[in-house]
Amino acid sequence: MRAKRCAGVRLLLAPALTVTVLTPLAWADSPAPPVPAAPRARVPAIGRAWPVGTRPAVVRGWEPPATVYGRGHRGVDLAAPAAAPVRAVAAGRVSFAGRVAGRGVVSVELTGTGLRTTYEPVTPSVEKGDEVAAGEVVGSTEATGGHCAGGCLHWGLLSGDTYLNPLSLLPPWLLRGGPSRLLPVLGVPLPA
Repeated sequence: MRAKRCAGVRLLLAPALTVTVLTPLAWADSPAPPVPAAPRARVPAIGRAWPVGTRPAVVRGWEPPATVYGRGHRGVDLAAPAAAPVRAVAAGRVSFAGRVAGRGVVSVELTGTGLRTTYEPVTPSVEKGDEVAAGEVVGSTEATGGHCAGGCLHWGLLSGDTYLNPLSLLPPWLLRGGPSRLLPVLGVPLPA
């Protein structure tokens, strides 16, 4: 009788021991769970000018990473030749103007938003602390190889440490190509 009880206890304990022993191993081999996406900040469409040109081609668009350190493109690349003027998209204060990893970078904290735009590769014409107006020149593009064939400006937008799509700063009228057109109003008599 005692042997039957011991066998029954072993049958009950075996699954519990298996779960207890293997669970830590399963956690050790599992990849880290993905970092939940930060809530998307609402970006006000306060831009008043493109950073380069009047309607530059977007060579590479914004591709947010799946995780904080994941692959992605944390800005947009706009076609621009070397020495093209680079303008502040909106009014703000220059928070950085200098070199990072061999490239010229200008960062502008946008007034009253908690947002920061970045422009690279740029030879700065402003200094840290300068106030800039929308459309004001902050530097000129540098000729660097590797990032874009034919030259480009990498334009970024951050809210704290979270990257956002910089194109969201531009209002619809600035994003659309071509001039606006007036259409005829039907059913209204013409003045005599």
